[in-house]
Amino acid sequence: MTFTQLEIFSVLAKVGSFSRAAAALGITQSGVSHAFKQLESELGVSLLIRESGTPVLTDIGARLLVRANDILQQKEALQQEAGLEQGIARGTLRIASFGATSSLRLLPSLLARFQKAHPLVEVHIDEVVDGVVVQHLLERRVELGFVVLPDERFDTLSLVVDELVAVLPASHPLASKPSIKAQDLHDQPFIRTSAGSGPHIDQFLAAQGAIPKTLFRFEQLSSMMGFVLAGNAVAIAARLALPEPPAGVVYRSLQPRRPREIALAALRFDKLSPAAKAFVEIATKHRKRLQS
Repeated sequence: MTFTQLEIFSVLAKVGSFSRAAAALGITQSGVSHAFKQLESELGVSLLIRESGTPVLTDIGARLLVRANDILQQKEALQQEAGLEQGIARGTLRIASFGATSSLRLLPSLLARFQKAHPLVEVHIDEVVDGVVVQHLLERRVELGFVVLPDERFDTLSLVVDELVAVLPASHPLASKPSIKAQDLHDQPFIRTSAGSGPHIDQFLAAQGAIPKTLFRFEQLSSMMGFVLAGNAVAIAARLALPEPPAGVVYRSLQPRRPREIALAALRFDKLSPAAKAFVEIATKHRKRLQS
């Protein structure tokens, strides 16, 4: 078994295609297939089901993927430690982020400070919904990720408190209210997005038995904003994910308020690679500025 085989397994599980894995790794598709078959042969188990168009992890494949990613993380940490001994901070740091809240409001300033201090460390960012961030952390696909607290599965560093707000056309009757109750949204034309705050929105509505009339579902917050501005519907979103309200749109707090505490997380801070430890140290030093 080689590190190359484990890396191919990890990338293949991530991208779900032998051709895409080959492109990501810069090798031929036949090379990916051959190395993967060798790994399966050595382990004596099938790691993927190839019957459908997209390969799917077997149960044992999913369990071994966590082991493989853990080995690859430890290899990266070992190489970084050796580099530090030679006075060189280099390597790769993988971070999972969940949309505009962390990708636009938290990461840019942290990343700028980190790259200034460690210019030879290559940082990879995967932007996914917050539930997938958790999955990536648990599967060791990334060392660090942004999560919504509480989450006792991880070591965490609280960075900022966000909150859900109602997003309304300025001409809407509800726009005159200082805060919005769930029942105010009952049977209202409503927009849902695929953003990770969906479960928190559902909890807010369900607590008062409110059922908005969901007419639109959008992937992007920009699409949601366009439809709110046109007066087609109302929505709920995380405040830090939203831009400053354009003319014709207002934001209103929810009643009761629905805060979301955002944190930087890892499986264990004391087991991080030097690059990941340095990123956490920078986040710790500058988190007060993030809250302002």
